[in-house]
Amino acid sequence: MSVPDEVLVVGASAAGLSAVEALRRKGYQGRLTLLGAEPHPPYDRPPLSKQVLSGDWSPERVRLRQPDALSFLDTTFILGDPAVGLDAAARTVHTAAGRVLTADAVVVATGLRPRTLPGQDGLAGVHVLRTLDDAMALRADLRSCSRLVVVGDGVLGAEIAATARGMGVAVTMAGPQPAPLAMQFGPLVAGLLAELHTERGVELRLGAAVVGLAGEHGRVTGVRLSSGDVLPADVVVVAFGAAPATEWLAGSGLRVDNGLVCDSRCRAADGIYAAGDVAHWHHEQLDALLRLENRTNATEQAVAVAGAILGDDRPYTPAPYFWTDQFDARLHVHGTLFPDAEVSIVEGDVAERRFVAIYRRDGKVTGVLGWNMPKQARLRRQELVATSMLVGGKS
Repeated sequence: MSVPDEVLVVGASAAGLSAVEALRRKGYQGRLTLLGAEPHPPYDRPPLSKQVLSGDWSPERVRLRQPDALSFLDTTFILGDPAVGLDAAARTVHTAAGRVLTADAVVVATGLRPRTLPGQDGLAGVHVLRTLDDAMALRADLRSCSRLVVVGDGVLGAEIAATARGMGVAVTMAGPQPAPLAMQFGPLVAGLLAELHTERGVELRLGAAVVGLAGEHGRVTGVRLSSGDVLPADVVVVAFGAAPATEWLAGSGLRVDNGLVCDSRCRAADGIYAAGDVAHWHHEQLDALLRLENRTNATEQAVAVAGAILGDDRPYTPAPYFWTDQFDARLHVHGTLFPDAEVSIVEGDVAERRFVAIYRRDGKVTGVLGWNMPKQARLRRQELVATSMLVGGKS
């Protein structure tokens, strides 16, 4: 396999920037181009729902690298110009502004797009939270908000609810699960999260699906539930998941199924690779397709892709890891926490909200969760690795 003369990375994300940095770190001296849909240089997304939304951090603080560090990469940055098409055979990307970019290798790192509710785009006061601009727009609305409804009871929805309460906003969380993150953490930890949010003043309206929005004079006034109830709101955040940003790959000839489908080397076709949230790749230890939505995987998979481009013929087989911060609780998760797993507390005390839990399924350890015990959870991760149950999680 020859080293490509030019590599084009599509997506100025954490995964995209990590791919560029890993290529240079591994000694690649060819031409590099990083294409981004947003006008901002690469930035970190996890702080958007916490430090940026609360105002504790300025937007500049989430930049992944300062200008001099980006300049050192000797890379052409094209920002504010989304990719709209790909000719995989020719390895040519077309952009919204009419650019035609061709390279010997293309890395797809376009991440996710938020799911939305019908009629959402026509109502003022309704937000999603995926980009830096999203976070700033939501923060501006929250500063004069009387009632926020968060549509979504997963990681992002729970983090937004916690941050907004910390800003003094009245918050209602709506979603179909019996408790926040019940399908990820199971009843024990999800129940503790429900208690935490309730104690801090979040009103939980869970167990009923959100079916739509109510509005008057072009502005949102409430959230409609399947039960028939309407939750009053003057600001709404829709945070019930995201889908891989693959629309621009239509007609490319590549297989798209819950992301860009790749082999165990994160390769979708000859000279085409994927990294981060958009990649749906073959995990050899599981003998199954896997897609991970978390910051850690974005970086690690990008490094693996850089190696594959340069001829390192090794499968990518990570042990999944993510974390979430809500109020004063920091949860670290290694592996997969099946909701029907057997859960045992192996360190700490649940009553003190400082513990490590081991998740077992069919007698095998599949996941480790630490609640305010990150070091202890990381040490217990060895039990997970020993079982080879490296099954995926999301963040």
